[in-house]
Amino acid sequence: MMTLSLAVRNLLRNRRRSLATLLAMAIGSCSILLFGGYSTNINYAMHTEYVQTGGHLQIQHRDFYLYGSGNPTAYGIADYNRIIAAIQNDQVLRNMVLVATPTLQFGGIAGNYAASVSRTIVGNGFVAKDINRMRQWNDFNLRSSSPVFALEGAPADAAIVGTGVARVLQLCDALKMADCPKPEPEKKPDGAAIPDDIAQLSLQEAHAASPAAVASPRRIEVLAGNAQGTPNVTSLEVIRAEEQGFKELDEVYVMMHLARTQQLIYGKSPPKVTSIILQLRHSDQIPEALVRLAPILAAFSASQPLAVLDFRTLNPFYVQTIQLFDTIFGFIFALIGAIVLFTVSNTMNTAVVERTVEIGTLRAIGLRRAGIRRLFVTEGALLGLCGAMLGVVLALVIAAIGNRMGLTWSAPGGVVPLPLNLTVWGETRMMVGTTLGLICIAILSAWWPAYRAARMNVVDALRHV
Repeated sequence: MMTLSLAVRNLLRNRRRSLATLLAMAIGSCSILLFGGYSTNINYAMHTEYVQTGGHLQIQHRDFYLYGSGNPTAYGIADYNRIIAAIQNDQVLRNMVLVATPTLQFGGIAGNYAASVSRTIVGNGFVAKDINRMRQWNDFNLRSSSPVFALEGAPADAAIVGTGVARVLQLCDALKMADCPKPEPEKKPDGAAIPDDIAQLSLQEAHAASPAAVASPRRIEVLAGNAQGTPNVTSLEVIRAEEQGFKELDEVYVMMHLARTQQLIYGKSPPKVTSIILQLRHSDQIPEALVRLAPILAAFSASQPLAVLDFRTLNPFYVQTIQLFDTIFGFIFALIGAIVLFTVSNTMNTAVVERTVEIGTLRAIGLRRAGIRRLFVTEGALLGLCGAMLGVVLALVIAAIGNRMGLTWSAPGGVVPLPLNLTVWGETRMMVGTTLGLICIAILSAWWPAYRAARMNVVDALRHV
């Protein structure tokens, strides 16, 4: 207790130097916490987006994740309704699973024959009402909300395409898309123009050959191979174009009703799906859900090997992004820690020089070397504690002000601007870890000056001028 009292009085002896050191540590602590809050918000936003679109877990054929992109329908899951029913009837899983919905992925070709254009696509069939239920998941209480899935309530032949698909298929005008570049018309070769009556006849023949184009300028035809390898075609009415975030996906993605997709791929054969999406109430329930799913899937794996993948495995970009920000956070902490180390060390070295005679006096009246070391280390620890705590308060105040300014940012791969939140309040682990880390650095900074002070010769210290 005496050591603590002396340490406080020594720090107050030179208020200006102590205050400068304190502010340096507070600014460093505040900077670490603000970046940590920004990084945490990115984690929560991406986490929420991936769970809203693809659920926490997906049941697939064992080889679908590695080889399914080449021929998705070759890895279809039979009896998927029975699997979903078994999950919903499980005493534990039924209280954990919010949504269990099937999806069917396929590859094909989409064409707008009115414009004489086509392109390869990746299609996906969904149960629209289940997708809208999934988009309501918000376990981190973010201020953003996902748009309504437009296929719910739409006709059976409705489809949503990526903006790149709409651009290539020349649906911009029909969908009233803004900022949609159009190809320049090709130059006609020189020569006499064809007579008007022949041109009109040609136009009538084109309309007769493609009645769907006359009926609706938003109608496209989708060609895909069915389960037997035979090509099959379905006609779809595009109701909306939505940007998918990544250009590679935006230019190939088509979303349809699951029933229409199954009709295209399987016809009158028993329908299958390529994935069963499971969305849980909370992300920390994933390990327990995997344990409960194991015996259920084992019962259906006799003729089709099944596997369960969590959203982190299915979205490696998310994991890589979080690892990147964790690395940056560690680098910033190390950089600011080094600044704090030299700042506190310089302050304590100066204090040792100024108090050389005092140190000699304390040693002369019987204070041991350990007592001298303890005194200076306590001063460093107090600087670290007060600076880190002040940094926490500053970070909370700045974060609260910033969160009320209405700033937005776009998540990697996202298309909807998100509110910029600095998630500092509630992140107890980050605040405690940063505070303890800076206190340890301050103690380490004070140790060497304290060691030098304790090793001083008493007579030389008393004669110091």
